[in-house]
Amino acid sequence: MSARGRVALTASLAAATSLLAGCGIRGTTVPVDAGPAPSRVSCEAPQAGAARGETVRREVFLVCSMQIAAVSRQVPVREGRVDWHEQVVELFSQLQISPLPAETRAGFSTAIPGSLWVLPIERRDPRHVVRISQGPAELPSFALAELVCTLAADRQVAPDGQVVLGGPAPAPLRTYTCTSDLRTDPDAADSAGTAL
Repeated sequence: MSARGRVALTASLAAATSLLAGCGIRGTTVPVDAGPAPSRVSCEAPQAGAARGETVRREVFLVCSMQIAAVSRQVPVREGRVDWHEQVVELFSQLQISPLPAETRAGFSTAIPGSLWVLPIERRDPRHVVRISQGPAELPSFALAELVCTLAADRQVAPDGQVVLGGPAPAPLRTYTCTSDLRTDPDAADSAGTAL
């Protein structure tokens, strides 16, 4: 290679190096964990299937792409009068069902522990209190969000959009609402709710 060619090659390499250095990414000899690849799930709630027999549509909140969102479920209509606590248990049972195939394909999952259940009404509690087998503060953040938002969205269960939750008696009670922070922030459960 001629002297002129070497000078041109050196100048080209210097220019390329300065362009790469200006992109804001520094080289490193230490492996860097950049996290998982971007999610390609749609998080679009699938349409509820065709009704079979007597059913009613209920909204259930599930986890999708680090937030929670509502999906519709067709729930069989129960005969006779269903009291408030039975409606709570019915909604909660929908959260414990594994996401339906269409929901899974859209990227939905649940954070509700399989060991969690709704406790019977505690007679010493005020009306419309939901006690669960584990303290709300002990739940994964998105599990709490799923529970609160599912119950708060049902106007028969929570006419004012608020839910009063507690662990086994005599654990203290807290009032929760389905806030945007609770729906999107993985750490929101640490400060969610107000003491009753």
